[in-house]
Amino acid sequence: MNAISLLILFPLVAALIIFVTRNDKVRNMIVRISAIITAALTLTVVFLYFNNGISFTYSAEKTIDYIIAAVEVVVATFIITTGIRNKKYLVSLFSIIQTPLVLWFEFTQKKGIEVQNAIILDKLSSIMVLVIGIVGSLICIYAVGYMKTYHHHHEEYPERKSFFLSILFLFLSAMFGLVLSNNLTWIYFCWELTTLCSFLLIGYTKTNEAKNNAFRALVINLGGGLAFAAAIVYIGMKFNTLELSELIKMKPEAAVLVPVFLLALAALTKSAQLPFSSWLLGAMVAPTPSSALLHSATMVKAGVYMIIRLAPLLGDSSVGKIVTLVGGITFLGCSLMAITQSDAKKILAYSTIANLGLIVICASVGTQESLWAAILLIIFHAVSKSLLFMSVGSIEHQIGSRNVEDMDILLNVSRKLALFMMIGIAGMFLAPFGMLISKWVAMKAFIDSNNILIVIILAYGSAATLFYWGKWMGKLVCYANVKNKEKNSFHKDEEIPIFLHAVLVVVSCFCFPLISKYALVPYLTNLFGTTSLIPIGTSDVKLMLYMLSMLIILPLSFIPIYKNDKRRRVPIYMAGENTGDNQSFNGSIGATRKVELRNWYMDGFFGVKKLSLWSNIISICILVVGVILLIGGLVG
Repeated sequence: MNAISLLILFPLVAALIIFVTRNDKVRNMIVRISAIITAALTLTVVFLYFNNGISFTYSAEKTIDYIIAAVEVVVATFIITTGIRNKKYLVSLFSIIQTPLVLWFEFTQKKGIEVQNAIILDKLSSIMVLVIGIVGSLICIYAVGYMKTYHHHHEEYPERKSFFLSILFLFLSAMFGLVLSNNLTWIYFCWELTTLCSFLLIGYTKTNEAKNNAFRALVINLGGGLAFAAAIVYIGMKFNTLELSELIKMKPEAAVLVPVFLLALAALTKSAQLPFSSWLLGAMVAPTPSSALLHSATMVKAGVYMIIRLAPLLGDSSVGKIVTLVGGITFLGCSLMAITQSDAKKILAYSTIANLGLIVICASVGTQESLWAAILLIIFHAVSKSLLFMSVGSIEHQIGSRNVEDMDILLNVSRKLALFMMIGIAGMFLAPFGMLISKWVAMKAFIDSNNILIVIILAYGSAATLFYWGKWMGKLVCYANVKNKEKNSFHKDEEIPIFLHAVLVVVSCFCFPLISKYALVPYLTNLFGTTSLIPIGTSDVKLMLYMLSMLIILPLSFIPIYKNDKRRRVPIYMAGENTGDNQSFNGSIGATRKVELRNWYMDGFFGVKKLSLWSNIISICILVVGVILLIGGLVG
């Protein structure tokens, strides 16, 4: 109990200390130490309670409720005044509605509702705690090195490092509280804190674009927060409970499906599903550490975490089918749109939204196999995507661009970064890494549950995934046989977290059978009350390990990863006589031309404007149909 409280509160205290510290060296050391302590606390909590879990409430629960209410008033006042000052009145309106609604319920309608288990740590929340604590701590250390050079490349932006780094730790505290809380009002409070952190970090540079994108994220997530607040009031007044664990034990009847739909709607906004995805795309203007931590690895996982929790009430219910279809449209649409992008962060953004859509599908289908795939997807996506975001941030500082077309020189600039990027990309789409394993199991789960439409969507979306990742990796290795002239290195605060992330991607591939045996299968068995089958057999595991070994050995044959590589490089075929450097050729009339390799982006087929319009329209129609079905069920 004390360890869990410390895990939630320590990052908050660290955030306050970092915020008031102005000396760069002192602040950076505090960040490093705080990140290490956070990771250590994470491992301690999981070690102590993983096997048997723990659930409890605080004796000072009412005091905590009053503190939360006071902070909610402060946050709402800030949002309302900020919205009015910047003429973003919808932001202010949402806050004016939801905060008084929650406070009215808290102080007038909540009497008599007892929360037996305000905090619950089970296998699922343990996994989420590990993702938040380990990945989050590494990203905070990475942020120290990244921010050292960020303002050298962007001198036009005001320097607010203390503010930026403190918000990262505030976010970690909020996320720990979110996944450990069982009290819906506490979950809601942490939910809104993550929204506030996202708003502050997206608007960090204070440019007009950053401000507009920050307010877009705020209005969409506050809209989801309003749905969450309405669900709390409905659940409390209708069922006399505020415990999420009690809600998911109920039968999926019409009256229960109303708050489930509202909570699912909030989850869809937080996980940037269509038609709510524009905020995540706009969030890419923020410095890379916030993109890696909030908008890829952890914050957006809060939405899919909520849908996984609600899975017993989804499945074949009307709400389950609606959420599944929205996730399917998101996965297919954003996978196709990612093909047309050359900006690395945009590719990662569309890929993130698409993969969140896949997790939403798996969670909302609600079978044991599909939930197994959903939870594994969360783990592998968090590790691989945070590695990719951090690598892209460092690459931008090294070569002055984050355009994929400019990354063919990366091997000549930093072999380490090139290797880390290839590991991250491999982790997203190649066998035997966890993303492909999860898709394999998801495909079987969809077939077993007769979701043929989703099977088709998964097939075509995965084909698009292969296309844009393959293009990117091809660009990284296209000059692998050119003599290296490595000239740059990056800061240790950047290199160490990126290296450890790369190790996590590879190690997690070896460890996923253990994750399945000791975490996923016990959780699903407890959830469904029956013995869960292991989706991947022993023979499959051996085959995947052989494939992983080949993936590790194969690059060594053509990528010069050590400095004194004296292997002979064979001249490659070009459109004319190779001049001998594998970078230029003698063309017609004796002209020497440099080789240019460019990818095909198929914008005429999968243009963002066209696809996003139709994808949003379809998603809105699906949600409207869901509302009509719920109203019809209540009336009937």
